Amino acid sequence: MPRTGMSWVGRMREDIASARLRDPAARGGIEIALLYPGLHAIWAHRIDHALWVRGFRFPARLGSQLARWLTGIEIHPGATIGRRFFIDHGSGVVIGETAEIGDDVMLYHGVTLGGRTRDAGKRHPTLEDGVLVGAGAKILGPIVIGARSAIGANAVVTKDAPPDSVLTGVPARARARVEGDHGARILSVPDSSDYSI
Repeated sequence: MPRTGMSWVGRMREDIASARLRDPAARGGIEIALLYPGLHAIWAHRIDHALWVRGFRFPARLGSQLARWLTGIEIHPGATIGRRFFIDHGSGVVIGETAEIGDDVMLYHGVTLGGRTRDAGKRHPTLEDGVLVGAGAKILGPIVIGARSAIGANAVVTKDAPPDSVLTGVPARARARVEGDHGARILSVPDSSDYSI
């Protein structure tokens, strides 16, 4: 059972509701549950991560590679991922071993949460709650992206960013988010009444 005290089924319903809220093309819970590779990758990661933290490293890595083969999304079993995480489309997403992802984070396809060194220890980014990452963005190194920040498509981020930032460019530069910036609605928390399939 997840540490949140919520059952596995409850977490899956929450994930489905989150996908429905964030994807305007979503038509129903059954379709989302069966046809969304981003959700399948997250569900597989929960099992693989549980094995990883209990010391079953080989089965965890085997499971993550199987999920990668089936979904096109590579999530290292050592990565820590919060609730209501959503990967839209998903193909080409790579999440490294020491990455930390907060609650209500959304990634589009082609995103990399990668390292810049071969040193042991923390090598991958931390995305705080409510971060939105555009298609093809690369977030590299043990940096922290503050809560409610948005990263533009194809940005290359190598420096920390404070909460409520918008990061664009190569290399990415941060600016303060202004009220009404696109992305606020798709990152809002789903209503618990929407957790039905």
